[in-house]
Formats: sequence, structure tokens, C-alpha cells
Amino acid sequence: MLASIVLIKIKPRTLHMTQPQSNVTDRRVALTRYTPFFYGWAVVFAAGSTMFVRNAAATLTIAVFVFPMSEDLGWSRTLIVGAAAAAGVVSMFISPIAGWVLQRYGARVLMASSVFILGAVILSLRWTTNPISFYLLFGAGRLMFQAPLQIGGSTAVAQWFVRLRGRSSSILGVSHSLGMGLFPLFAQLFMNANDGDWRMAWFWMGISVWILALPLTILVFVNKPEDVGLTPDGDISMPDKEGGKVIKTAAEKEENWTLKEAIRTPAMWTLAFVGGLVYFIHTGVNIHQAAFLQDHGISASIAASALTVMAGGTALGSILWGNLLDKLPVKLVYSLTAAWLGSMALLFLLVTTPVMAFTAALLFGIGLGGLLVVPPVAVAHYFGRGSLGAIRGATEPFVSGGQAIGAVGAGLIYDYSGSYEATFPTFTAAAAIAILLLVFTRRPKKGPKTT
Repeated sequence: MLASIVLIKIKPRTLHMTQPQSNVTDRRVALTRYTPFFYGWAVVFAAGSTMFVRNAAATLTIAVFVFPMSEDLGWSRTLIVGAAAAAGVVSMFISPIAGWVLQRYGARVLMASSVFILGAVILSLRWTTNPISFYLLFGAGRLMFQAPLQIGGSTAVAQWFVRLRGRSSSILGVSHSLGMGLFPLFAQLFMNANDGDWRMAWFWMGISVWILALPLTILVFVNKPEDVGLTPDGDISMPDKEGGKVIKTAAEKEENWTLKEAIRTPAMWTLAFVGGLVYFIHTGVNIHQAAFLQDHGISASIAASALTVMAGGTALGSILWGNLLDKLPVKLVYSLTAAWLGSMALLFLLVTTPVMAFTAALLFGIGLGGLLVVPPVAVAHYFGRGSLGAIRGATEPFVSGGQAIGAVGAGLIYDYSGSYEATFPTFTAAAAIAILLLVFTRRPKKGPKTT
């Protein structure tokens, strides 16, 4: 979120006003024109708030509640964390629906309704008394985390920026990283303030979601710049003084594909499969990292602290990879991200001391920052802004599937072999496959029939 304050000062080349669409109120049009900077940065800030609060349903947040809830309710710890795993499977079917809503009604409707539902179900956990109600409530919050809030924020930013898409998307990664580190702290502080009452902690967490993100999503969000008479990046076509030709903006050069057109291209399915592979690495390491470190003699407190260090690395990585996306080919940055993740996964095998544990977590976190930025930008780069919501909805189930397989697969390897040693080379192999697929992926071009 702090990075947005710096980036918001970046001035686009030229501001261009077009005729705003009639479905946007005059009040919102006036707001964009009185904003002393390109309004796209306000949309980025609003989207960042949703990425921040989605962590109310993150696995690191529920980890704070596992002990007090199991002690108070007599539930097993596996039962409690199982709600997140169950929601991950269901999200594979919810993502296409979220993509359709995003395409049909826009990011403002999707994001505002998702934030409202997230806050409502999280605060309602105060009154949960049985596993069924807990799974329904937390599962619904987890679905908001994994489907609409995951897709909506990045798609909204991709609508407002093309030339600066990587840099603007990196703010979302930083916002998510801050939430990943702070929401578990919020949960514990709320618990401490209420004499250890985990029920009141859930209640105030839900209220916090509403306060921090709901006003921004309702008042600030505009689906795309054309709705308020602006253009992506604030750019306009410029005449070439020497050649007499018009130099198109980055947005004008971008080809826009419909979902029906995109699903006929190998590139869409390749990007979807690559997304599943890199998130297979992401979740496999994240969920089992603390247990692996403790197996290697690292104390539980150090292992938990390593997760916080990893969150810091994720914030740094979001800025790093986001800026690289605006300077280097998207396919190259995506390949470098996969290579980084595969290499840093192997680094965990060398951990024997707390310093090495923190180093491995920090470096792996930098790679995770790339996952928050690069895959969404890659889809927008290949298929444009026109049907981006629907296309993201079609590719996101592969991400959910990769996360589920990574979590379960690493556990199965441990159960079969009694060690995590074989899991990290498996993650490296997955990264190698992802890179190989990216090397042979070509950005699709529209032929006469497609056009």
C-alpha cells in the first residue's frame, strides 16, 4: 500500500478525455477529472485494499485460531484447517462464474459484493457452534479469497494500464503481502483485547474488512477508463513529426480476444497449465515449510518467524517482477520467475541454521511475489483487455488445482517416504516443465477469420 504513494506520482505521457459511457454517473466522471493524478492509480489503490483484506481468510490467519478453537470446541486441528482445503477444491468451479460476473457487470460489482460477503461471513464466525456452520462460513470467505478477489483486482488494474501494467500490478502484490503479514497479527491483537475470546476476534476481523475496503470499492472503483472519458495509462496517439504517421499507444496496439477466440489458441491453455505448475510449487512449499524446518532442527518459533520473513520477500518480489514486466518481454519474466521458484525450492534442502532458514524463506518469498504479478499480466498481454475477466475465469481453475495438488502431493510424499527430501526436487522439475512450455508459447495473432 505504501508503494502506491510513490507510484501514484508517476505522470502519464498525456491525459486524454473521450466521451464517457452513459452508465457511469456524472459524479464519478467529475471525481476522475478533479483527481490531481491519473485516476487509474486511485483504482489501483482501491484494488489494493481488496487484496489486503482478503487475507482475513488466508491460511496464515486461520493458523492463529487453530489452537483456541480446538481447545474451546473440542475439534481436531485437521478438521479446522480442512475448511480451507475444501474451499480450494470448490473454487475450481466458482472461478469461471466469477469471471462471467466480472465480464458481464464489471469489477466494481464483483469486488464490492465479494468484500461485503467476506466481511459478513468472517464476522459471523463469532456464532459458529458446529463444523458444518464453520465450513459454510469460513469456506465462503475462502472462496472470496481464491476466486473473485483474486481475479477481480488484477483484472481491474489491467483494464486501466497497458504500458505500466507491470508496475501498477506490483502494488497489488505489495498490498497482499502486507495483509498476509498483518492480518494474523490483527487476529491475535483482537483476541488479546477481548481476554482471549476467539469469537470476538472473528467478529472484529469481519468489521475490519468492511471498514478497510468496502467504501473504496463502492466509491472509487471504475471498471475501465473509457467509462469516464479516459484512456489506459492516460496516453493518446501522437503524430510522428518526421513520417507523418500516428504513433499508436500501447493500448491501441494490443489485440483484444474474446473467450471463444482465446480457447481455440494453444497459448491460453499453455498459460493456464503453467499457472497450475507454478502455484503447485507455491502451495507445496508454503503449507509444509514450517514442518520441514522443524524436521531439520529449527525451532517452532523460528519456523513461524520464517513465514513472516517470506511475506516480506513477497512484497519485495512484487515490486521487482512488476518493474521488470514493463522493461522486458513478458514471456522472459515469467520464465525467470519459474526458474527462481524452482531454484529457491532446492535451497531449503541446505537449511541447517536459523540464518539459513530466514535466507531461504526470503529468497523464496521474492519468487512468490512474482506469482502475484506475472501470471495475471501475462494473460492480459496475450489476450488484451476486451474479455479479460472471462478468460481469467477460465484459466484460474488450473491455479486452484495446482494449489490443491501441491498441498496434498507434498503430504503424500512425506507420508510415503517419511521425509520431505523428495518434494523440493519435484517442485524444481515442475518449474523446468513450466519454463519449457513458456519457451514454445507464442503470442497468438488474429488471422482474417478471427478478425
